[in-house]
Amino acid sequence: MTQDCIFCKIVSGEVPSDKVHEDDEILVFKDIHPQTPVHLLVIPKKHISSLADITEEDYGLLGRMMGRAHLFATKAGSINGFRTIVNTGEVGRQDVYHLHIHVLGGDAPLPPMVYRNS
Repeated sequence: MTQDCIFCKIVSGEVPSDKVHEDDEILVFKDIHPQTPVHLLVIPKKHISSLADITEEDYGLLGRMMGRAHLFATKAGSINGFRTIVNTGEVGRQDVYHLHIHVLGGDAPLPPMVYRNS
């Protein structure tokens, strides 16, 4: 746990969250500023700063997080699809430096990920 990490504080119970799932390795909760009707955050309980900081030891954990995203999305009501996003570092616009997967969805199609300049 990192003292100043908001997600570590959520994992420890110091900061409340609207939990969707919790097990020994993973915590899933609703984003407090949802961008879509379904907006979940899937985080490892272990503090990993970003996707750029994972080690080979973390591959299984990351696989379990990503591999179960569809279960979290459908349980939350996004039955016709969803999007996963992992923002990494400054260029990737990562705001919280604790690895997390955004699971976005709901009842309407999402906009394109990247707009192309013509």
